[in-house]
Amino acid sequence: MSGAPSGFSYKYRKNGDVVISHHRRVATTLRGDTAAEFMEDMNEASPSDAQDSMARLTGNYRRGNERLAKDHPRNG
Repeated sequence: MSGAPSGFSYKYRKNGDVVISHHRRVATTLRGDTAAEFMEDMNEASPSDAQDSMARLTGNYRRGNERLAKDHPRNG
């Protein structure tokens, strides 16, 4: 498995939007209440927690069950 998420960054824009990038490529843009909540979370988050949060918001997050799913009978 790849381990903890990494390579995420974010940029706060003057209009209140937050752009989340993964390895310098735009992954998603947050607007409105979602962007405001995200910024509040980032003010209190450790670097590791920030990476986890951005990975979840972009959908680029491993759930840890990939190996189990591979061995399931319907996937054989």
